[in-house]
Amino acid sequence: MTLTDAVVDAGPPDQDDNAERELRYRRVRDAMAEDGLDLLLAFGPGWRRENVRYLADARVTGSAAFVALPAEGAPSAFSTRHQDLPEIASHGWVTDVHHLDPHDPAEFLTWLRDSGAKRVGVAHYELLPSVLLNILREALPGAEVVSATALLDNARLVKSEWELARMRRSAKVCAAGWRAFVDVLEPGLPEYQIVAAVEAEIKRLGAEDNFMLIASGKDEVRGMTPPSDRLLADGDMVRTELTPQMDGYWLQICRSAVVGRASDAQKRSFDLFNAAVEAGMSVVRPGITAHEVAVAQNDVFRAQGYGEYCTSQYTRVRGHGHGLHLDETPIIEGNHTVLPENAVFIIHPNTYTPIAGYHVLGDPVRVTADGCEVLLETERKLFETSEVNA
Repeated sequence: MTLTDAVVDAGPPDQDDNAERELRYRRVRDAMAEDGLDLLLAFGPGWRRENVRYLADARVTGSAAFVALPAEGAPSAFSTRHQDLPEIASHGWVTDVHHLDPHDPAEFLTWLRDSGAKRVGVAHYELLPSVLLNILREALPGAEVVSATALLDNARLVKSEWELARMRRSAKVCAAGWRAFVDVLEPGLPEYQIVAAVEAEIKRLGAEDNFMLIASGKDEVRGMTPPSDRLLADGDMVRTELTPQMDGYWLQICRSAVVGRASDAQKRSFDLFNAAVEAGMSVVRPGITAHEVAVAQNDVFRAQGYGEYCTSQYTRVRGHGHGLHLDETPIIEGNHTVLPENAVFIIHPNTYTPIAGYHVLGDPVRVTADGCEVLLETERKLFETSEVNA
């Protein structure tokens, strides 16, 4: 067993689940009181389940699920998939679980009516299908229904020590995935075999899921895509965003590697992008905004005459939040979201420039009392397979 195995296979963080649950419920209920809500419905469609997991600490796989959190009393959970119910009740924090059948919603209707709610907040209200909204309105015809998406986004923004312990496990898997990526690079290898090697390693270490983009080539590369059958050639720069999910929490590593030896242009490109990453990190502190972190990175490009490559014509995003969703608040000019202490996000100035094509580089950070903590131990450099295989 390797050191990585020992760390990753150690099981859930040694923290008090009950204390974490009570912390979350208190935080959310305080926000509900400020907004005058007597019922919060955390809605989870098939592709955005982070709010359900935040309140239930259970993995759900149905096409739709809710956790219903009243201002007082125990929460309840509903899912369209029968198999989710024992998972929530046995492994999560909610013991009152129900099947949700949109075509025969009697159980859901009864629960909502019994709640007597007058003002209901729905997190991911904007994604709520009309069939489910109609059930809600039928059950509570006099209630005011409002969006509570921002409420739960803000609650999830500040990570507890319990959450940070899980995210640090994700960081170990990121590092292992990147090592697997670099280890297989050689001329003639198809892109999909790189992804296969990475997937095999991170799943071996317990990853629930993985979001991954890849690109290979010289300076003609403009972005990143799913893996293709393109064969690597000597001198190619191979780029990736690699984002495993562990215990519900996503964390990302952004790196580029060269098959063989890096050219002078590829090295200059790395230096530019690394300077942008460091500039972004240098301004991080509690109370900084996503806008200010993006400006710090973009100013490095602008100072070198590459400002146009930080626009929507190429790539505007200079990073994004991390947590139970892989792509939370965007680090982008114009987003004035305040980043408090213990917020976690990745700083990545990924974009195309004419120096050496699209470049990928970035690290996730935690906002600390006086700056930031880089969560990855992987060296930030332009990797060369000639170095790895020497």
